[in-house]
Amino acid sequence: MHRFEYRDGELYCEDVRVRDVVAKYGTPLYLYSRNTFKDHFYRLKEAFKEVRPIICYSVKANSNLAVLDTLRQCGAGFDVVSSGEIFRVQQIGADPRKVVYASVGKDEADIRLALDWGILMFNVESEAELWLINNVAQKMGKKAKVALRINPDVDARTHDYITTAKKENKFGIDLYTAETIFANKRRYPNVEIVGLHIHIGSQIIDTRPYLTALEKVKQFISRIQSYKPRLKYLNIGGGLGIRYKDERPDTADRFAERVLPAIKSLGLRLIMEPGRFIAGNSGIFLTKVIYVKRTPAKNFVVVDGGMNDLIRPSLYKAYHFIWPIEDRARDRMVADVVGPICESGDFFAKDRDLPVVDRGDILAVFSAGAYGFVMASNYNSRPRPAEVMVDKDKVFLIRKRESFKDLIRGEKII
Repeated sequence: MHRFEYRDGELYCEDVRVRDVVAKYGTPLYLYSRNTFKDHFYRLKEAFKEVRPIICYSVKANSNLAVLDTLRQCGAGFDVVSSGEIFRVQQIGADPRKVVYASVGKDEADIRLALDWGILMFNVESEAELWLINNVAQKMGKKAKVALRINPDVDARTHDYITTAKKENKFGIDLYTAETIFANKRRYPNVEIVGLHIHIGSQIIDTRPYLTALEKVKQFISRIQSYKPRLKYLNIGGGLGIRYKDERPDTADRFAERVLPAIKSLGLRLIMEPGRFIAGNSGIFLTKVIYVKRTPAKNFVVVDGGMNDLIRPSLYKAYHFIWPIEDRARDRMVADVVGPICESGDFFAKDRDLPVVDRGDILAVFSAGAYGFVMASNYNSRPRPAEVMVDKDKVFLIRKRESFKDLIRGEKII
């Protein structure tokens, strides 16, 4: 569910007409519903309330400070994957005791920053990383809390680029190596292994892979009992899918109903890292029709937004529902919706059934709140778009549109 809806043929974001937002801020543009972010967070919190989860929003999904602060006010912690994301959540006054740090490539500076700030724990992705965390903590006179991210070799049945728990993926520690780490934990005197972490992928619409992974976790915990682990936390990651087209992902309630028995049987404090589930349907991308190009082969709707603004269709062949913000009676056409970038991969839709549109019409690309602006670039020397947030009937510019001067900031002619 989200708070974008058509009223008398006009698209609204909460209580604001989208056409009025475009008139003020132009296109391309990201538009967010503040209360949809909140709704999705509270829905997940309510579904799992009996185990009092620590819900660490995945910053990489949408890292705008206004989004992060909205969720902080709701009680969210944060899942970060870089020092830059630590910097972001520090700016909004996040509680470091509700921050977990993932990433397969933390370096010494990253680890020092996180230890200095006092985060809850690191999600450790390799034995080499565990050695480095131990050594840095030793130099700093600290003891680092960590969760081992185990790779349970489970197929999440999602896109190859966003599945993360098969043995051929770069993420996590295989079960044999993880057991060896517990057996030799005295080698890491400045590390306390307080949890286990799994994250099996993204945009998962079938709960069964989670259940398979949790069963493997249960078996693993049983095997390591002789090493007297002092586990306190189970982090099940994120990855809950949303509806882009005709998917039928579990609701938060249904997901909780299915996985809670397995989680409760382990007796560990639950940590979750939702990103897309909270942010995906909380935003849309708005783009203006520049031309309608008709050729003997097909029709093209050429818009002012490009793959540099929203790369998901090009990168993942992802489907996003696209519709004019004025939903009036029109003839229909089949067309590719494409941008101005000099790449054949620059498209938002292929062979899409659409209303006939004209130059100047505004199209809304739905479900663009996650992995939208955060993956935007300046390719073709294009300034990145503005971001706007609506809260009921109020409109806030939460990121200015970049200028041409922003494109060359930091560059120098020699």
